[in-house]
Amino acid sequence: MIKRVFIGLLALALLGALSIYAVGGKLEAMLLFVKYGMRQEHAPTREIAWIQGPDQPVAADRKKKPNVILIVADDLGYNDITLNGGGVAHGAVPTPNINRLAQEGVNFQTSYSGNATCAPSRAAIMTGRYPTRFGFEFTPTPKLFMKMIGQYKPAGDIRFPVYHPDRESDVIPYEDMGLPVSEVSLAKLMKGAGYRTLHIGKWHLGDSPQFRSYAHGFDEALSFMHGSSMYLPENDPNVVNAKQDYDMIDRFQWAAHSWGIRFNDGKVFKPKNYVTDYLTDEAVKAIAANKNQPFFMYLAYTAPHTPLQATKEDYSALPQIKDHTERVYAAMIRSLDRNVGRVLQTLKEQGLDDGTLVIFTSDNGGAHYIGVEGLNSPFRGWKGTFFEGGIRVPLFMRWPTRLPKGATLSEPVSHMDIFATTANAVGAKAPTDRTIDGVDLLPFIEKKASGRPHETLFWRTDSYRVVRHFDWKLQVTEIPKKDWLYDLGVDPTEQKNLAPMDPQRVKTLTSKIVDFNKTQVKPLWPSLAEAPIPVDKMMKQPQRPDDEFIYYAN
Repeated sequence: MIKRVFIGLLALALLGALSIYAVGGKLEAMLLFVKYGMRQEHAPTREIAWIQGPDQPVAADRKKKPNVILIVADDLGYNDITLNGGGVAHGAVPTPNINRLAQEGVNFQTSYSGNATCAPSRAAIMTGRYPTRFGFEFTPTPKLFMKMIGQYKPAGDIRFPVYHPDRESDVIPYEDMGLPVSEVSLAKLMKGAGYRTLHIGKWHLGDSPQFRSYAHGFDEALSFMHGSSMYLPENDPNVVNAKQDYDMIDRFQWAAHSWGIRFNDGKVFKPKNYVTDYLTDEAVKAIAANKNQPFFMYLAYTAPHTPLQATKEDYSALPQIKDHTERVYAAMIRSLDRNVGRVLQTLKEQGLDDGTLVIFTSDNGGAHYIGVEGLNSPFRGWKGTFFEGGIRVPLFMRWPTRLPKGATLSEPVSHMDIFATTANAVGAKAPTDRTIDGVDLLPFIEKKASGRPHETLFWRTDSYRVVRHFDWKLQVTEIPKKDWLYDLGVDPTEQKNLAPMDPQRVKTLTSKIVDFNKTQVKPLWPSLAEAPIPVDKMMKQPQRPDDEFIYYAN
């Protein structure tokens, strides 16, 4: 019956698409197809029975073998937390629980994401390697969505996407756009060291069974099907929504209305409540179930990624914020911080607080399509750019029995370092049959090593390529054909482009990019579209010919 209904809806979608195409409404036709052809009915919510660990604690020196909880936020802007005196709506939303991880542990003040979009960054975190080493260069995205991105030309815009139909034949199925099984994930590493491995939340590293998180070393996995999820159904009585009708990503998400989660390889079902709360509810249960044995938990929130949805309770708590979109977004940050606090409180209640290494980061910077200013302040750029605003992310580590309280490290570090640092912290042996680009940060924290963890870091997506060598950073783009050179030691917010004045340094740094690319591999699937992203404006703001911009490929 369900299959017949789905086929019927799909037929209606196609008929509707044909009629709308006839009057030139290509975008609306595609969205109609998504709405009726891609939406799926999910089973009712169900209780998760996390496997109970031993009744008595396993003997372990928590200074040598800590529990590890890796918390990753989604599209969190550098200025979304109040640690450095900022915060959403000029600090209207305190983030004491996230701040606490830095204040009671180590704050890596110049931390970089593995990429400017989510999935390649997560691949870097999971493997400790540049994702371009194994072809995971682009974020997994359905071909239909990329067609919409690449062919949509909003009225009034002066720069339009570039679509590559000649590459379509090389695109693999969306579900198979996954982290290669030949890679050694952090979960596999931890499992080999005797840890129970748990994944809760976002994955976005492949949705076919052979690529899901439980296939990459997680003993138990409660994960979303796609790269994002609704937080509540659109018409739930407890939700407040903020839509960005000018944004293709937002319109796609509301049309697809993804609202389902899977436990291991079971059937997809509906979460019980607001997703950020729900993931924490399950994390609390999983911590309790594993309190007597070493465990590694990857807690990957979808907040504050779009769609923008808040609970009425969090929204009502912020009446001082007058702009509706900013208020919904701020309410989501409020929820995220509260739920990080719940995790920390659970560790304390279970007697695990001192012996647990908690790591917090975001996959990349805040996005220009959100419609909220200052997300990455004081840095320029957004998600989808390699300007500092797109790749500068918080990275905090708290482990009371070993790490100093209130310590800082100002030298550049990377998402890839999470792998190597965690391996050393738990006594696991990193693989020696491949290059591990991450660096163990513990000796730098404990003053047993001097200098920089990284002299040089690279980023790449198609023809957009970047190097940071010591304090010099060069960005090279094909659209526009331009070089951006900055001395971050004196200009950390990238205000003055020195490329025209220093062509020899541009040449030297470009050669480093060329040499780096020789060590990387061909992408597992090609980019289909390149879209313009303004460096200094939100998407909803009018474009001007003199605006600086880059084209980001996916």
